[in-house]
Amino acid sequence: MTLRDNASPVCSLKFVTLVVALSPALLFLGAGVQLQNNGYDGLLIAINPQISEDQNLIPNIKEMITEASFYLFNATKRRLFFRNIKILIPDTWKANNYSKVKQESYEKANVIVTNWYGAHGGDPYTLQHRGCGKEGKYIHFTPDFLLNDGLIAGYGSRGRVFVHEWAHLRWGVFDEYNNEKPVYINGQNQIKATRCSSEITGIFVCEKGPCPHENCIISKLFQEGCMFLYNSTQNATASIMFMQSLSSVVEFCNASTHNQEAPNLQNQMCSLRSTWDVISASADFNHSVAMNGTELPPPPMFSLVQAGAKVVCLVLDVSSKMAEAGRLLRLQQAVEFYLMQIVEIHTFVGIASFNSKGAIRAQLHQVNNDDDRKLLVSYLPATVSAEAETSICSGLKKGFEVVEKLNGKAYGSVMILVASGNDGHISNCLLTVLSSGSTIHTIALGPSAAPNLEELSHLTGGLKFFVPDKSNSNSMIDTFSRISSGTGDIFRQHIQLESMGENVKPHHQLKNTVTVDSSVGNDTAFLVTWQTSGPPEIVLFDPYGRKYNTNNFIINKALRTARLWIPGTAKPGLWTYTLNNTHHSLQALKMTVISCASRSNVPPATVEAFVQGDSTRFPHPMMIFANVRKGFYPVLNATVTATIEPETGDPVTLKLFDDGAGADIIKNDGIYSRYFFYFAVNGRYSLKVHVNHSPSINALAHSIPGSHAMYIPGYIANGNIQMNAPRKSMGWKEEEQKWGFSRISSGGSFSVLGVPAGPHPDVFPPCKIIDLEAVKLEEEVTLSWTAPGEDFDQGWANSYEVRISESLQNIQNDFNNAILVNTSKLNPQPAGTKETFTFSPKLFINGHEHQPDGKTQESHRIYVAIRAVDKNSLKSAVSNIAQASLLIPHSSAPVFARDYVILKGVLTAMGLMGIICLIIVVTHCILNRKKSRQKTNGTKLL
Repeated sequence: MTLRDNASPVCSLKFVTLVVALSPALLFLGAGVQLQNNGYDGLLIAINPQISEDQNLIPNIKEMITEASFYLFNATKRRLFFRNIKILIPDTWKANNYSKVKQESYEKANVIVTNWYGAHGGDPYTLQHRGCGKEGKYIHFTPDFLLNDGLIAGYGSRGRVFVHEWAHLRWGVFDEYNNEKPVYINGQNQIKATRCSSEITGIFVCEKGPCPHENCIISKLFQEGCMFLYNSTQNATASIMFMQSLSSVVEFCNASTHNQEAPNLQNQMCSLRSTWDVISASADFNHSVAMNGTELPPPPMFSLVQAGAKVVCLVLDVSSKMAEAGRLLRLQQAVEFYLMQIVEIHTFVGIASFNSKGAIRAQLHQVNNDDDRKLLVSYLPATVSAEAETSICSGLKKGFEVVEKLNGKAYGSVMILVASGNDGHISNCLLTVLSSGSTIHTIALGPSAAPNLEELSHLTGGLKFFVPDKSNSNSMIDTFSRISSGTGDIFRQHIQLESMGENVKPHHQLKNTVTVDSSVGNDTAFLVTWQTSGPPEIVLFDPYGRKYNTNNFIINKALRTARLWIPGTAKPGLWTYTLNNTHHSLQALKMTVISCASRSNVPPATVEAFVQGDSTRFPHPMMIFANVRKGFYPVLNATVTATIEPETGDPVTLKLFDDGAGADIIKNDGIYSRYFFYFAVNGRYSLKVHVNHSPSINALAHSIPGSHAMYIPGYIANGNIQMNAPRKSMGWKEEEQKWGFSRISSGGSFSVLGVPAGPHPDVFPPCKIIDLEAVKLEEEVTLSWTAPGEDFDQGWANSYEVRISESLQNIQNDFNNAILVNTSKLNPQPAGTKETFTFSPKLFINGHEHQPDGKTQESHRIYVAIRAVDKNSLKSAVSNIAQASLLIPHSSAPVFARDYVILKGVLTAMGLMGIICLIIVVTHCILNRKKSRQKTNGTKLL
């Protein structure tokens, strides 16, 4: 272990001690939502700049949260409520004496208000990318949902919907309904609607009104035109995660009310545990107690904040450490590109630097044209000092001086801090940093940067990056390309299309193509960089054959960059570039391409790369994610590749998947995931994700997957069917993709500790199986799942261990003592392959009582779980628990549920009464006609 490895925990301990000593109010500045004394503080709701100003939007948000606070308080049995909420007003709205933002931004929001750019634009939903009990990323509401009172009938009151979504976001529980499987056959062989609790009542409805359930079921599938409508008046009090719209529903399903048989996502993801079991095991419940008495909590307090002018200060290390490995040149190249192409118009930019002391290089200067950009580039440091010592606090102090000259405060400003030297005194300015109201993005250059540098970005809500010392790595430019204004306006942000770097031999070339798809093309720029000698020979062709060469690029010989800006909208299609090394020595040649949205009403495809946490300790893996979307619709079938670069050693390339297995919890949600565990050394690792999508395959999901509050199509009220208005379609259609698309995004950095020196034994087990399903066919049960690997989700396992039990509690709590199923003939397939295995439960479970006619006295269910074993006998975690009904006779048909027996009886009785009435009427008419004829005949005789 190096000296740094020994020193780091000491520095971190000192740092944490100082953090704990600070006032809690200061910690809320950058720490997100915090729970104190039963109340949530720091909840941030952000309105997208694309949303038009509406005088009713803010009052409706306040009303929603206020109602949600009291509803949540009662649902959590007097334990939790919302205390302090901030609403971020977009800078596109008129100023109205709003408070100035500090470290709040759209990208940090817990709740976002924006349009979908797609059909069914009113659906609220929560983006969940991790497993049961894990926090999600954000809650999404549309203006239509918040303003259109006509939707309340279908969703329930907005406060109730918010609590439903908050449970997704905060506690990692899942929906208890299933639109794809609205009915199922329960253990008593009855057809039931998928619901929780099962005490919620309703009836089947066909196109023309109520109908027996058998008219709606065809081969266990729901017939089109049929639905199950719930009674508007109920006695059931659960569950909020099923149907929060019912007035009687005031709590979550618990162990006594939970419907374990329902085929919903909650049962699948949480191994049949109730939502209340998951919620009550959360950190929020472990760190709080129910409030005594009968008083309600105070209503929430709201703060309205709005961003002012965009202010950025570059704080750059100029110590002698910057002279190593060409760091200064690579920094100059990246910052020049940032200033010339990426910084948004009208942004105020300043520059500070530091070694052992801080210095101001450029006061704030507003970017209004290219001349302003060039002026700022001229202030970049051209040389480094002879001092190796660095004082990051001194550099930040000068940075604060720069930004405070605009309005007297640093509120809402952004510091981009670049450091390569060690500094053991960062804690000295912690209080100043936290109280500044500034967000700090940190960029660590090389292996000697201060170990606790990232704490500054963590505590202020900033991004953190690491740039390794590799001449052919484009990480520095990728990092600056990732840093945006944070407003959430995707139509004003630059999107990176290409990042390529190679060491090119003399008289060899770097050649590649980059796709400019039709959703981008404005403000497109190509950047070529090199490390030594003069520029390479550059040849660039657009999709129509127009040629650009070196003379068309703006050359900066001092910084060794060549930049080409395409006026107007770049032609969509494949652009081909060639970089020829015409020199007699090896050249590190790199190409970067960025662009902006081509139209203001068609969102471009985007990728957001991120990791599970700030750090991990060997042998625990790091989970890597890439959220690929167009607007808010998931992009499917993309090729997503992650590149992870350690401090020393070669980069690792890893393909990410959206298959609902391994690290990826939900299939086809647009979040591509993978486990990373190739830990070569201790220290920092950088992440970059590259997305390619072919035009020949389906691109978009037709709906937003994941966790939604359910929209109820109608109710049964006083025996009458009352249908709600159907959700309107926004009319957005996916355009035909002729070229596919390409995207690049830096995912920041993470740290790894505890990696042993030299070779180490196998310590990586197979990953947990999360998609186990069981289907009963005749007398057998067929299991299906996605194969894990020898090491997590790579390679293939050695064997499987399948166990069954008639007790859910037994298999949950004591898997090792459940009944073992013989799997000797089951040979594991490579990771990612779909596995199936069929067995007869009768061979393993005996003792059921039988009636004389051979039918079982009662139905039974078995619970099944599986784990994988590798060649060194390392075992995965136990899978999700699947279930199946047993011992149902072949001759038995599904027994009518009580609701339908009553309904059929009523309809039969009404039919019989109608027939009787008809017989009476007909008889009466016949008798009258006979009497009439008798009178006529009598007259004739007389």
